[in-house]
Order: sequence, then structure tokens, then C-alpha cells
Amino acid sequence: MGARQDVVDTTAEAQRLTTPPLLIVERVEEFLDGAGLGAGPLHIRRIGEGQSNVSFRIIRRGADVVLRRGPRPPLPPSTHDMIREAHLQQLLAPLGVPVPKILAVCADTHVLGVPFYVMDFLEGDVVTDRIPAHLDSPAQRRESGEAVLDMLVRLHSVDTSHGEIAKVGRPEGYLKRQVERFAGLWEMGATRELPQVRALAQWLEANRPQTQRTSLIHGDYRMGNLMFRSHGAVRVQAVLDWEMATLGDPLADLGYLSATWAQAGTPATLMELTTVTSQPGYPTREQLAARYNEHFGLDLSALPWYQALALWKAAIFSEAIYTRWRQGEGGGHDGGQDVGAVLEEGVPRLLDVAAAHAARL
Repeated sequence: MGARQDVVDTTAEAQRLTTPPLLIVERVEEFLDGAGLGAGPLHIRRIGEGQSNVSFRIIRRGADVVLRRGPRPPLPPSTHDMIREAHLQQLLAPLGVPVPKILAVCADTHVLGVPFYVMDFLEGDVVTDRIPAHLDSPAQRRESGEAVLDMLVRLHSVDTSHGEIAKVGRPEGYLKRQVERFAGLWEMGATRELPQVRALAQWLEANRPQTQRTSLIHGDYRMGNLMFRSHGAVRVQAVLDWEMATLGDPLADLGYLSATWAQAGTPATLMELTTVTSQPGYPTREQLAARYNEHFGLDLSALPWYQALALWKAAIFSEAIYTRWRQGEGGGHDGGQDVGAVLEEGVPRLLDVAAAHAARL
């Protein structure tokens, strides 16, 4: 009996596996047929770098789409909510936020075991460890970094005071809830003793800043979650991966962006997923923060607190991935055989760098 396979053709094949597949081709075909999205056989390729939520490009006659779904069950409460993520993008598109067009949403868990949605496939470049040729001159590197920041300003300028967008989160008490929630996640799932987690939790609560304004926040805002136009002037054509989005303190996004922005001469962490920004030409973290504040004029003296929060949270969810790997749930596209070694050292490193940010406050 096979233990694990990501994509199978039929329900009968899926039932023979000890671990459920991510896609069952015949069921996806039926769903796409019912939604009027193309016809004929499917050509499927996994795309993106997701360690939890998963995206597949699907091409058939008359359709070129992306199917996005959560990881294999069981799912932690309030995470990987594909229905909410799709709905949020449908709300943001009319407000001028560049997001992929949502084509269909499936809440029926009998199809793939979890909810999922289907969106238009967009041609473009996501920058991680390689700089596309059309973004590689010194001027284009600078413009790319500035475009990342300017899009963040655009998101934080969305009017969230009325309509359905006002209901996507509770901005009051956002920072306090973040600290409490992630401290609780650590207590529930920790399998090794890392004293810095609790020490930082106490420090974060004791030094929690007052929120100066509220806005739409992405929650995972970094260059790797943006798609650039593949030709012409430097431009962000889509913001991706809205799972963590809510209403709250916008400096949480700026803290996360700057704390995970790869920069030469600073301690690196496993959260620096777009490594190319450490090369000459890209803005520094300080330049990004200064450009941001040209628009909002906030007091950024507490930015190290938000940077520490970002890496402390990252350490906690990375430890959860490490725990699943130790329990035999890793491997393949869900992390690869080296994920254990990376996280065994990487999680304490995240905590060390978070503590270094905290020491700057």
C-alpha cells in the first residue's frame, strides 16, 4: 500500500493510500466542468514555495487556472481558511488592490478533503533567489524594492471603515491577541525546550506599543508574495497569499517586511526567503522604513518591537513544522528531507535574532 502521493487520477487510487493526496484528478475535472472552466484533460503542475497552503497550475482547453488549497488535515483552528481568503480577494479587487481574479470556490470537503478555490493564472515573476533579467540593473533593483514598499503603502491606505471590508477583522487589541495566541500555540505544540520563546513572550507583552492607526494588514507581506510584471517598467501586478490578512496595526506588516528583508551585514534567518535583496542596489531596511513613513508620519521608534514580534511568531510556526517533520509528516513537497536539519538550527536562530531586535528598543 502506498504511503504518500500528492496527485492521483481516481478516487479508487486515493482510497488505497495511507495519506490522502492533495489532488484527485477526476474530482477536480468534475468541479471545473461544473464551474464552466474549460473542457478536456487536465495538465497539472505544482507551483510556488508554500510549506502549508498549496497551489497547482491547471491547464485544459479553454482554461489556464490556479487551484489553491490548504494542507492535509487535520488543520489547526482558524488557519488555512480558503473560503475566507477567496472572499477577501473578491472584496479587495473592486477597491483597486491587485489580486488574482477568483473564478470558483469549493466549500465541499468531499471533493478534496479541504475547501479550495480556483483563480486566474497570471504571467509574471516572483522574485526569490534569482533576479529576472528585466529587473536586474542597479536602477531596477532599487525600483523593485521601492515597488514592494509602495504596494504596502497602497494596502495600508485602503478605506476599511465601511462595507464588508470593515468586517474582516477586529483591529482593537490586535497586538495583544497576537502575543497571547502565539504564546498559546507554543504551549500546545512545543516538543523541545527553548526558553527564549517564553522570555520573548513576556518581553513583548511588557513592552507592547500603543497602536497609532489601524488598517488592512496582509500578515505575510514580503517580496516573495508579490508578482512583478514580466516586461516593461517595474510594477507589482498582484499581491498573493492572503491567508493571514486582517485589520490591525499596520506596523506589524512593516516590522515583518523589514525583519525578513535580506540585507548584507545583518544576521540571516530562514525567513529571508528572497535572498537576492542582500545584493547591491536594493534598498536597505532603514530606507524602506523611511520611505513608508513619508506617507504616514508615524513614530517608528518601536519598530524593533514589531520586528521581534515577527521573528518570534515565525519561530513558533516553524517549530510546528519541525514537530510534524519529527513525527514523520514531512517529506516531499511539504518540506523535503532536509527540513529537519534546517529547522533544528533555524528556529533557535530566529529567536536569537528576535532577541537582538528586542535589545535595540
